[in-house]
Amino acid sequence: MSLTKINKLRQFLISIGLVVIVSAICYFLSDFIGYKVVAFILLLIVSLIAIVFDILPVLAAAMLSAVIWNFFFIPPRFTLHIGSAEDGLLFLMYFVIALINAVMTNRIRRIEKQVREKEEKEKTVRLYNTLLNSLSHELKTPITTIVGATDNLLAEPFVLSDENKKELTENISVAALRLNQQVENLLSISRLESGFILPKKDWTDINELIYDTVNRLNQPLKGRKVDISIEKNLPLYKLDYALIEQVVYNLLYNASVYTPEHADIFITVKNKTDRIFKLSATSAEHSSVKAETNVLSLVIEDRGPGFPPEEIGKVFDKFYRLQNSRTGGTGLGLSIVKGFVEAHNGTVTLENVPHGARFIIEIPAEISYINNLKNE
Repeated sequence: MSLTKINKLRQFLISIGLVVIVSAICYFLSDFIGYKVVAFILLLIVSLIAIVFDILPVLAAAMLSAVIWNFFFIPPRFTLHIGSAEDGLLFLMYFVIALINAVMTNRIRRIEKQVREKEEKEKTVRLYNTLLNSLSHELKTPITTIVGATDNLLAEPFVLSDENKKELTENISVAALRLNQQVENLLSISRLESGFILPKKDWTDINELIYDTVNRLNQPLKGRKVDISIEKNLPLYKLDYALIEQVVYNLLYNASVYTPEHADIFITVKNKTDRIFKLSATSAEHSSVKAETNVLSLVIEDRGPGFPPEEIGKVFDKFYRLQNSRTGGTGLGLSIVKGFVEAHNGTVTLENVPHGARFIIEIPAEISYINNLKNE
């Protein structure tokens, strides 16, 4: 909780308490440090209070510290009377500096807060404009395609050849798929932004998930060879089918859009076992025990241009689009991939390889022992 969100009464009590406690410590050390050094210590405490609390508690702490310094430390002690003109001038300077310090520190905090709010507002406006511009293209294009193809089918149903009708139908299918993808991405990013992504895990057949996703992308992947290599006897994993399917879908869709036509795509799936060694206190002969964690390893790579090395660290950021990339795209696909993988306590990394780009996803997951028995 931010200290500035503490209610005013508690701020007063904490400020006064700090001044009193520090003053008490200084009182017992006053014979060693002198009353002038005490003034600097109290000013430091007032400055620290001014950094975190509102103006009124700070002013109260400043005035209280001045009174305490005068009464308990400035000779003669235990009276508000000041014995010399020099000490009187010191007290006046202390009082003025403490008040000015409190007021100026509070003003600086307010200015910094206004600057941060202004920067956040400008950032929000930029993100909004980026999203609006992207959506205006990404949503308008497929809608225009669907409307145009539908009008042609309705206006000239008897004039169009079977081949023309098939082509128009395919255009509608591709456009609808693209439109659906953008809507799904928007819904997914809103779920991630809400912070309420809780995977609904159930036993998942990765073979089925991969092939179903590839089939869904039949049109975008048309003309491309998708090489699928799945480890034999792969167990069932306890995962959220819908989230992982969206991860695979986004990666494959990106590969279909941003790599050359007829570029090959490779999908590799296997089970990894991470071994963790822990110290054991039960036996002197066996000083460690071995624990195993099953990890789903999913690799998707393509034969394309890869990613600029200086931009690899940014591609998973929300709304980020590669410099000099083609127009369109909301910059949400890879940020959703990262969010959904991390919701499973997994990791996703990107690296360039000689023939293109490689995404490596590793997700620790419980496996089905029943499935293992069947495989045996």
